[in-house]
Amino acid sequence: MKTILLTAPYMIPFVERFRPVFERYDIQLILPPVHERMEEEDLLRYAGQFDGAICGDDRYTPRVLQACAPRLKVISKWGTGVDSIHAPTCTQLNIQLRRTPNAFTTPVADTVMGYLLAFARRQPWMNAQMKAGTWDKIPGKTLSEMTLGIIGVGAIGKALTRRARAFGMTVLGNDIAEIDHVFVTETGIQITTLTSLLATSDFISINCDLNPTSHHLINAQTLAQTKPGAVLINTARGPIVEEPALIAALQSGHLGGAALDVFEEEPLPHTSPLMSMDNVLLAPHNANSSPAAWERVHWNTIRNLLEGLGLNPQDLEDFKKNI
Repeated sequence: MKTILLTAPYMIPFVERFRPVFERYDIQLILPPVHERMEEEDLLRYAGQFDGAICGDDRYTPRVLQACAPRLKVISKWGTGVDSIHAPTCTQLNIQLRRTPNAFTTPVADTVMGYLLAFARRQPWMNAQMKAGTWDKIPGKTLSEMTLGIIGVGAIGKALTRRARAFGMTVLGNDIAEIDHVFVTETGIQITTLTSLLATSDFISINCDLNPTSHHLINAQTLAQTKPGAVLINTARGPIVEEPALIAALQSGHLGGAALDVFEEEPLPHTSPLMSMDNVLLAPHNANSSPAAWERVHWNTIRNLLEGLGLNPQDLEDFKKNI
């Protein structure tokens, strides 16, 4: 019998649905209480007790991984980003690290488009004023009058480019990797420097991975380079943005607004100044919300786990039809 630690918060509510799958493979579950994620000390309580893990954004630090080895064979991440898992230590300890690439491309790209439209057309603010008894026509713009800068032109950045171009927007892109020239020709995206993108864009959308090159990429210095009145949108990872610097840029009026789905500390503390800013739209790390995407990730996460444990996942398709 194998034992797994299941701490993925998006999967836990549906665990009874998948329990027959785990029983079929003689897998025992450890299901601790989880609020958003497991921190280092939370995970250390279970060190040495499990052969595999299905996790969310849990803090699998070198200390945790070393404590879990050699029993731990595979970490199957529910989703795409693995920045909370120390990959070099996994490699060193022969712990497989698996994920679902491009898991949430469509819902995240749609989320960013929703923010673009909200800020351009001013619907949330007109709605609030109307309900407060004020009849005031707040000026808006069309997206075709505006420029979108995309930091990170990967799968989500590309999907966002196609959506924004369909609305007639000028789209600028920046990435540390070379962007396929066929995509550039197809969409008309203009690949440029980060400095030029920041200075020119009405909207700046962060869609890159969190890694050593992107940590605090948006800071006091880069925010000072942004076009006055620009709106920053972050649906990637919180630590890409240095939050105190963002708050200062919003309070000074240099930034016109922000839309944030992710934060340096999650959940966002109630004491954060962001909570009381009228020009900021907030969401609880929910840009991935999509029944179709979640279903695909559920099954692929289980498949990754089974393969990492050396089990044959061939029966999964039958389970998918019957569950």
